[in-house]
Amino acid sequence: MSNAKIATLIVGILMALVGLGLGAGGAGLLWINETQSDPDGFFTSDVVVMSTDGHALTSAQVDLGSRPGDWFPSGRLATVRLEIEGQDDTTIFVGIGPADDVDGYLDDVAHSEMTRIIDGDVVYRNVAGDTTPSRPGDQDFWVASEQGNGVQTLAWDLEQGRWAVVVMNSDSSPGVTVAAAAAARTDLLVWIAIGLAVFGLILLAVATVLIVAAVRRTPEGAPAVPPGQFGPYPVRLEGRLDSDLSRWQWLFKWLLALPHFMILAFLWIAFVLLTIVAWFAILFTGRYPRSLFDFNVGVLRWSWRVGYYSYGALGTDRYPPFTLAETDYPASFDVAYPEKLSRGLVLVKWWLLAIPHYLIVGLFTSGLIWWTTEIGDGNQVAEAGAGLIGILVFIAGLILLFTGRYPQGLFDLVVGLNRWVFRVAAYATLMRDEYPPFRLDTGSAEPGAIPSPPVDEGDDPASTPTLDQA
Repeated sequence: MSNAKIATLIVGILMALVGLGLGAGGAGLLWINETQSDPDGFFTSDVVVMSTDGHALTSAQVDLGSRPGDWFPSGRLATVRLEIEGQDDTTIFVGIGPADDVDGYLDDVAHSEMTRIIDGDVVYRNVAGDTTPSRPGDQDFWVASEQGNGVQTLAWDLEQGRWAVVVMNSDSSPGVTVAAAAAARTDLLVWIAIGLAVFGLILLAVATVLIVAAVRRTPEGAPAVPPGQFGPYPVRLEGRLDSDLSRWQWLFKWLLALPHFMILAFLWIAFVLLTIVAWFAILFTGRYPRSLFDFNVGVLRWSWRVGYYSYGALGTDRYPPFTLAETDYPASFDVAYPEKLSRGLVLVKWWLLAIPHYLIVGLFTSGLIWWTTEIGDGNQVAEAGAGLIGILVFIAGLILLFTGRYPQGLFDLVVGLNRWVFRVAAYATLMRDEYPPFRLDTGSAEPGAIPSPPVDEGDDPASTPTLDQA
């Protein structure tokens, strides 16, 4: 894969991630709008109790584009609703007015300004004063107000300006205690959600074009392995054990392989997206698009090479090449391309038929040993797991460290376990219809297959990165 195609692939993956995020955000907003609002479309807060020894409770000033040059949409952006209930049948006044007029009205008046609410508790800024204000209902600057006994409901359409909410006893006497809840409704929420979903779909469409263009086959691509080089199952996984493995290098391969892990993270995102595209293609045409097939096989091949070098096998110290194509690397992988696939099996094999294999592969990869670690105050727990492959490879590393050799029988078993895993991966990702055998085919080569010769790509062997070059 050329540098230009790799760049196109990464851009496509990033666009796909943004598109998926926007689409999920739009769907989430629509779900919230349908399930979390009341029949009138309002989103309502919890009820909180507020009180002051002064003459009034006020909100912090709300600035809705009062300064020159501020943008504020014309028309009704949103509606707010306040529900206020006084204590002991007290007559309560609630009003919304311009912040400057509220400041003038409460100048030198003892009152409390609500600054924030934390876990249902209101935090106040108390303002001292000696003046007793006139009745709030006698003021003419309120843009919306209600007063009376019981629950007072005030609704107001947002307008441009600086505003403050005031709650008082109707006779302006000191000592105000109320239970309050706020609600809001906007007609823009649905349109925002639809806009996010549409824009996300557009990005996904463009991302799909870029990803498909990046993985499209070129005439100089590596040819598929002839069918005779496959064993009893049309997935070929092989590994040639190096005879001169370093005793200690395996301790640091997690660091040396980091560049591959970073690239594989992007490649596997593309793998998942293209498998979804292939699912639809197989469902409607019965064929796995060849360009998508070759790319996804290449991702599995790259993953096997990196696993073979690192902690999937520790079978070589030769640094893996950065390519999707088959090379002369000691680890090789391929899947025979199917000319036709079942449209019916594509509906069930990856989530239903493969379940027995998932259970077995889970034990091979991560399900044998689990341990947890508490972090900090004990509220956070880190979990980790180790499967049979990881345990055997760790044992092989210890033997290699102390003896300088990798037991052949242990190596054959590790490769056989990986072969089972990759057969299931190819089946579950729709590449073949043949059900993976419940059989552990151990050994470096596929049983019954013609030994695969090194691939001649016309390059000097030095073109394949070595550990020193990496």
